[in-house]
Amino acid sequence: MHHPFARAAALIVAGSALALGACASTGTKSDAAIGHAAHASYVDAIATGDVDAMLAVMTDDVVFMAPGFERLVGKDEIRPWLAGYIEAYDARWEKDELEFVVAGDWAFEQYAYRSTVTPRAGGETARDAGKGLIVWRRGSDGVWRVARDAWNSDAGH
Repeated sequence: MHHPFARAAALIVAGSALALGACASTGTKSDAAIGHAAHASYVDAIATGDVDAMLAVMTDDVVFMAPGFERLVGKDEIRPWLAGYIEAYDARWEKDELEFVVAGDWAFEQYAYRSTVTPRAGGETARDAGKGLIVWRRGSDGVWRVARDAWNSDAGH
């Protein structure tokens, strides 16, 4: 059985992707504004449980590298993983943006998270804390999308 936080971490990244995807670059937003918009919006995106909306702001070749799971490559592999998580868990997340750097059509976000995850079918609530790195890519349409993400829990295994 996979650790619930590994699945939950996928939602952090996907939620962040939703937030940044909403920030199409117009040349007027500062790098800090782009990063802060993503950071401020991710919790709402996660709470929606809308897998299609999450995937819409990811590149087609997106890669997830979650602890306890094999690397997931592309939306077709990520979709069932996210859908299964949303169906199985009620999750609440807090995320602290530690760094957000834009370099041309690429951006890099480092964050720390705290989560509370409760199985929908009943069972013990689990709490976790960890860190992650998201690599964003700006598309030809000016929209930032998640291209890569990796994260891990601070809990010893």
